[in-house]
Amino acid sequence: MNRSILINVAPWETRVAVVEDNVLVELQIERRRERGIAGNIYKGRVARVLPGMQAAFVDIGLEKAAFLHASDLAGEDRLPPVLEQEGDGEEEPLESAESPPPRGHRPIEERLGKGQEILVQLAKEPMGSKGARVTAHISLPGRHLVYMPGTQHIGISRRLEDPAERDRLREIVEAERPEVGGFIVRTACEGATKRDIHDDVRFLTRLWERVHKAAEAAKPPALIHQDLDLVLRTVRDLFTSDVERLTIDTPADHARVLEFVEAMMPRLAGRVHLYQGTTPLFDQHGIEAKIARALERRVWLKSGGYLIFDQTESLTTVDVNTGRYVGKTDQEETVLRTNLEAAKQVVHQLRLRNIGGIIVIDFIDMEKPANRKKVFDALQEALKRDKARANVLQISELGLVQMTRKRTRESLEQLLTVPCAHCNGGGRERAVEALGYDALRKLQREAALHPAPARFTLRVPPDVATFLVEQESESLRALSGTGGHAVEVTAADLPRGECTVGIAPLAAV
Repeated sequence: MNRSILINVAPWETRVAVVEDNVLVELQIERRRERGIAGNIYKGRVARVLPGMQAAFVDIGLEKAAFLHASDLAGEDRLPPVLEQEGDGEEEPLESAESPPPRGHRPIEERLGKGQEILVQLAKEPMGSKGARVTAHISLPGRHLVYMPGTQHIGISRRLEDPAERDRLREIVEAERPEVGGFIVRTACEGATKRDIHDDVRFLTRLWERVHKAAEAAKPPALIHQDLDLVLRTVRDLFTSDVERLTIDTPADHARVLEFVEAMMPRLAGRVHLYQGTTPLFDQHGIEAKIARALERRVWLKSGGYLIFDQTESLTTVDVNTGRYVGKTDQEETVLRTNLEAAKQVVHQLRLRNIGGIIVIDFIDMEKPANRKKVFDALQEALKRDKARANVLQISELGLVQMTRKRTRESLEQLLTVPCAHCNGGGRERAVEALGYDALRKLQREAALHPAPARFTLRVPPDVATFLVEQESESLRALSGTGGHAVEVTAADLPRGECTVGIAPLAAV
């Protein structure tokens, strides 16, 4: 399989596309004004303890207090949330349910009190009406290992399947580990040398010493440690030996990626490339069109069938339909082929759209139990390539599959769209931020095609113009500084989602 990573860096946001055999399988977006905070470590103060839920709310300096479940307190025999990246995470609890104390431990009200200071790590970003979720199980990810200062556990990613390699790595980590702390061997550790592991252990233990000292000196609420930005997180977590090429489109970020790779994984340095084409990187590889299709409610299958995705705050439903496909023999064969194709496409769309939580898939009814098993097996096989942890229940006689998928950040739909203002919330439309960034990208394309200094007039709908002028003035200045251009934003009576760019030589103005 040909696997590549494309990184597009703009003044307003960074986007990462993972492509497998020319198919977009994953998209991550980090906006300059809304940098992701998952993985950050905070010194917080307990705002409220809820004995009935065996949980607490912790003030870490965000708009809403963060949620801390009793099972996420230090001292619990539990692995940290970062393991979700390695397929060893766990499903989120039902936060509204009455919960007994974790077995073998004192109730949360006996271990935490209002006003108490506590060091926590953000496990899940705030999403919708819910605040962030935090854990007291601190974990620090490196290139090859994850360091857990609060446990003595040594574990190995399930994706490392070779028994001999697992034994080799465990033996090295056991020999290199410090007296305090445990480790998880990441998938990227496969084939790593003793020196690679030694360097990772040394780096992570020193990092924890700095975090610990900073926490002791800080007054809550305070940010103690910030995780890498999206560019370097991508290199650390996704740039493995099966990636043939990593392409990034800005010289400054290319330089720091290359520096990071040469220090952490020098054998992959030759696979890092700077894109210098006139056509924007994502346009060159057809990514923009694929992103637009990822927001559509209907997804067509090659057979002529189709899927319908409906997302709500509580769950996502996927309806499978035969559509134009009528088969060649009988109805059962038609249904089976459609369902088998749908199983693979559903998982692909879950990854691409970053859909998490409760998911219900309504496959087309199949009469034969053997056929239902084939579809279930196909779904399980497709999920093996998904890093997010999923729990799947057996397919019912009616073709229903209930599953959960680990969720740590907003879905693509939540990030790029808002409830439609004209259909009582029944539909979605592009968010003003997304429209503004689309307009900036169009302006960027035009500027690349006209290297001589020019005056660009960007005409957009009034709400988009207001957003760009008030929220993204820094991005407009950055575009103006590229090539000595002048940029003006004008509100115009245009349909939502449309924009135009006027161009005039600076000397003629």
